[in-house]
Amino acid sequence: MIELIVKGGLSYLLGSIVGSLAVAHLIGAVDIRTLGSGNAGATNALRTLGKKVAVLLIDLAKGWIATGVVAAWVMPAGVMAAAAELAPWRAPVCGIAVMLGHVYPLWYGFRGGKGVATLLGAVLGINAWLLLPMILTWLAAVIVFGYVGLASILGAISLPVAVALTRSGTPLLTFGILSTLLILYTHRSNLARMRAGTESRARRLWLFGTRRGHA
Repeated sequence: MIELIVKGGLSYLLGSIVGSLAVAHLIGAVDIRTLGSGNAGATNALRTLGKKVAVLLIDLAKGWIATGVVAAWVMPAGVMAAAAELAPWRAPVCGIAVMLGHVYPLWYGFRGGKGVATLLGAVLGINAWLLLPMILTWLAAVIVFGYVGLASILGAISLPVAVALTRSGTPLLTFGILSTLLILYTHRSNLARMRAGTESRARRLWLFGTRRGHA
């Protein structure tokens, strides 16, 4: 149990390094949360800083490091290792912790991003094949509906579905469910705007938006 607590804590601190806020600090820009949508995510970074790739790489990398490196780290002598039955929970605990760090970053007043890129990085560190249904679902949703937020939610939902279908075990299923609930929570404003009809669409990817553009 001590091992899980330590690794979870380290993953949370790692997650607190939010890509958009770190890049903004390095280039001397103002706090991105005061610009555009007010979100510390890659999309708002592109709109306001033009640094989407750098932000994505940072947020993806920390998710992968948490589940692929921190979770597998052999603890120093003297630190109680997790019991055999708890070992499969290492990566799921680190994955949820790094996402919580991104959404509620210690270094930035607990106001971070929505966690999608960090989730993708965490899944990459656990099992890269699980990314396939997430990416395909995201692409299909954004092409059909045009909403990036909705596509992100549906992509997250496909994770626990894929884990359940492949019978990958309770720890990964729990990770999939909790991460999906967190993504739903962080996208609650997007859902509210969709209900109100004020959410913007990605017209370059939206199938019907393309047709309208050629009409």
